[in-house]
Amino acid sequence: MKNIPVLFVQGRCLAEAYERALISLYERGTRIATQYDRPGDPLSIDATMNITVLDPWADPMIHKAFPGGIEDLQEYVLELCGAKDHWVKNMNDPDDTRWEYTYHQRLKGYGSWREAQDGQSVQAGAFSVDQIEQVISKLVDQPHTRQAQMITWMPNIDFDCYDPPCLQSIWYRLLFDEDETAWLNCNVRFRSNDAWGANFMNMFGFIQFNRQVIADEIARRSGKTVELGRLNWQADSYHIYGKSLEEAKARLFDRLESTSFEERVFNFRDPMIRQIYEEAREAVLEKIKKFDREHER
Repeated sequence: MKNIPVLFVQGRCLAEAYERALISLYERGTRIATQYDRPGDPLSIDATMNITVLDPWADPMIHKAFPGGIEDLQEYVLELCGAKDHWVKNMNDPDDTRWEYTYHQRLKGYGSWREAQDGQSVQAGAFSVDQIEQVISKLVDQPHTRQAQMITWMPNIDFDCYDPPCLQSIWYRLLFDEDETAWLNCNVRFRSNDAWGANFMNMFGFIQFNRQVIADEIARRSGKTVELGRLNWQADSYHIYGKSLEEAKARLFDRLESTSFEERVFNFRDPMIRQIYEEAREAVLEKIKKFDREHER
């Protein structure tokens, strides 16, 4: 095969779209090696994937097959909202082993990858762009704009980064219905997306980010009702690693004929799920504080 397949799926809710994307990849993706394979690993399954979630805020939102728990979803949402930005390392310090980036840090402070020392900038011409603020302001001031975009890729460092950002860009546009409700449509592009190990958490996290950080703030400033419109998710490389195939088969693909869709999903609004999710917040924040104390610089 000389061409990477390009696949398209859509679903009403997140859990439905996620499951359809995995099935489409499993059935129609190509087999390919990766630079992360260990000796003896099966080839990964890969495709370029376009996923549309028509109603991101609808239930059932959570798919039971994703390899994680409700508490992990809360931790990821907190990370996307900035709770771990202080874990990003000082790029001037070769002994600093903290993270290369967080998505929130790249969106909130794009360009600010060198820390200040003694109150002075360590690099002439250093800059920082709060893209989140710019996107919100743009959508409030010019509701029909096509320029509400955020990026993460920094070519001056990411080509040499061991683990550069998978998320590349987020684009927003508002659509107004007959009641003047604003619907926040969103396009997200990943250069590389681990379909089994990360994609569900990525999509769930950015749905929550879009609601809490973007839509709610537009509503507050504009006085308009803002809801989440469709989410379009494009992954240049949407893949299941060979080492994950057996788990994916056991948890999902081999269960499709023996279980109903309803048995494979959770409602995010289920009181028990919401309780687990909300109660995890303080535990996650304490976990971050504990890590900070143990790794205080």
